[in-house]
Amino acid sequence: MDSNRLSQRLLHVAQHVPAGARLADIGSDHAYLPVYLAKKGCISYAIAGEVVKGPYQNATKIIEQENVQDVVHSRLADGLEAYSKEDRIDTITICGMGGPLMVSILSAAPEKLATHPLLILQPNVGADAVRGWLEQNCYQITQEEILSEAGHIYEIIVAEPVINVQKMSRDELFFGPFLMQRKEPAFIEKWTRELRREEKIFSALTTAKKENTVKYLEVKEKIKQIKGVLYHDNSQ
Repeated sequence: MDSNRLSQRLLHVAQHVPAGARLADIGSDHAYLPVYLAKKGCISYAIAGEVVKGPYQNATKIIEQENVQDVVHSRLADGLEAYSKEDRIDTITICGMGGPLMVSILSAAPEKLATHPLLILQPNVGADAVRGWLEQNCYQITQEEILSEAGHIYEIIVAEPVINVQKMSRDELFFGPFLMQRKEPAFIEKWTRELRREEKIFSALTTAKKENTVKYLEVKEKIKQIKGVLYHDNSQ
């Protein structure tokens, strides 16, 4: 992957960035996403934020190599501290990390979200934690995607600030309100895989005669929940 040819995962993220956006890409991974968008003329300004010196130096190098330093600026900083009020950021992308880490980044600097930026988030795992944070912080999910690439399944969540957030059900928080309705092949693949994993655990706990444990009851409930969504016919 390079700044001219993004992975499918980042290409799908890029498609959600509004034209002319002032973007903060947090945990920018070589600044591939903002550099690609700058070269396409899709954004007016971008910060590529990195918390580790090596990736920050790589990002700086690529920005200069691609000659987009008038649009994309690399910053060495922790999370949302990568940008300031003067940057007038209106869109934030955070990609390629776990949901709980993403939540800690968003929670660490609430003042940075005071301008109500659009959030485009791509958690590798723990998307339910991200959805929970969005709901609690008055962000409404407006779009979701799920895709399979190189043996991994990725979810993309787009959320806008609202005054009154529409509460999600337990299933919607867990599976994604849009994803569980559409049940695309990648969604079926992910949750079929997850169901098999839980059934193996359930079988092992049963064999070990641990039917009265908290873990047993948790796994049993999770299997029921996954089957309920996987095999429910939305058309009825």
